[in-house]
Amino acid sequence: MTQVNEQRLDKGLATETWAPKTRKGLTLVYTGKGKGKTTAALGLVLRAVGRGMKTTVLQFIKSPQRTYGEQTALERLGVQIHQLGVGFTWTRTPEDHRAALETAWQTAKQTVMSGEYDLVILDEINNALAIQRFPIEDVLPLHEVLEVIEHRPSHVHLVLTGRDAHPEVISRADLVSEIHAVKHYYDEGVPAVKGIEF
Repeated sequence: MTQVNEQRLDKGLATETWAPKTRKGLTLVYTGKGKGKTTAALGLVLRAVGRGMKTTVLQFIKSPQRTYGEQTALERLGVQIHQLGVGFTWTRTPEDHRAALETAWQTAKQTVMSGEYDLVILDEINNALAIQRFPIEDVLPLHEVLEVIEHRPSHVHLVLTGRDAHPEVISRADLVSEIHAVKHYYDEGVPAVKGIEF
């Protein structure tokens, strides 16, 4: 028994550890127009880390030029989080976004298929797949995303977040949670709040 498990026993805590060879990874989708999709996925990261699972977060829209609260917190927990985008679609040129999405997808595909991680979060990939302002199919092909979902290493849990999840992604998911916007302070003119949005 490891020292960590002995300490957990001393504290009366559960000692179950992640056994990737004996469990099938799930595909979870958090979508909808309400706030909380990324937050739900990050809650899974906390739970997985608590169970000794190796996790990583890949953010498709957020830019590495900014610092985010979840980035700081997860780095303290030893979780790798990467911002692979260039910001929201209205702030940069289509060429900038296309180049970032192509790199982001290649990184995501390699990360998932490596089998190195037990839980991989593809944050805001649904938003990226739903972009209509410029072509993305050649840099972020839907059929490749579906292939990764279906053929990834069997132990890998995969989470896809973002509004407007593609019906084909939804059909392949084991769980889909749609978050509805009932009320939001943005509608009252309150801007993004530090520690809540970023």
